[in-house]
Amino acid sequence: MSFFSRHGSFSQTRSPAGLRAGLVLGVIALGIAGCSTTPSAPPEPPPPPVVPTLPPSFPPQNLVGNWGLAAYHREEDRTRTENNAAGQCRQPYVITAGPTGGIMMHLADQSTPTELRVKGAPGGKNYIGPADDPPGSQQDREVVQFDGRVLILHWMDPEVQGRYGNMIYVRCGAEGSKKPAKPRRPAAKPAPKPPAR
Repeated sequence: MSFFSRHGSFSQTRSPAGLRAGLVLGVIALGIAGCSTTPSAPPEPPPPPVVPTLPPSFPPQNLVGNWGLAAYHREEDRTRTENNAAGQCRQPYVITAGPTGGIMMHLADQSTPTELRVKGAPGGKNYIGPADDPPGSQQDREVVQFDGRVLILHWMDPEVQGRYGNMIYVRCGAEGSKKPAKPRRPAAKPAPKPPAR
């Protein structure tokens, strides 16, 4: 005796209503499973290309010295701010040489100076920032102008730039805004007395 003859055919053991109910429940379960899955997150944009670090346009030693410091946000305030910076030489901002060839300056919102590097970049650009970061990184400042007497830096972090603005440094002393004091002339020697006769 076969399996089907003992138990009846498959179609005889299941009722059509039960089969339909099972199919409906299966479709509902698949629908719920499809709704409960979270959509996949969009792929992250590729990181910006790393800018190669090149030799800077000037040696870092050229920045060592005393500087009058001020800041401006609007380009039309630049000349006035440069004059204000020159007046700050009574309490100068001091840039010193770092122990490993960089320069000692403050990063944003830090109370102690850090050794930073002057980093060259393509297009003749220069940046000042941490040595391990590529040029133009978030903590860097772009050198907008440097002619030996005036240094203008622009923060790369937009939030920091919005708070501090462009930093303008004017060199103090003989190469800065103040004219060097004129050397005193030695006192004139009195004319020799004629010999007595």
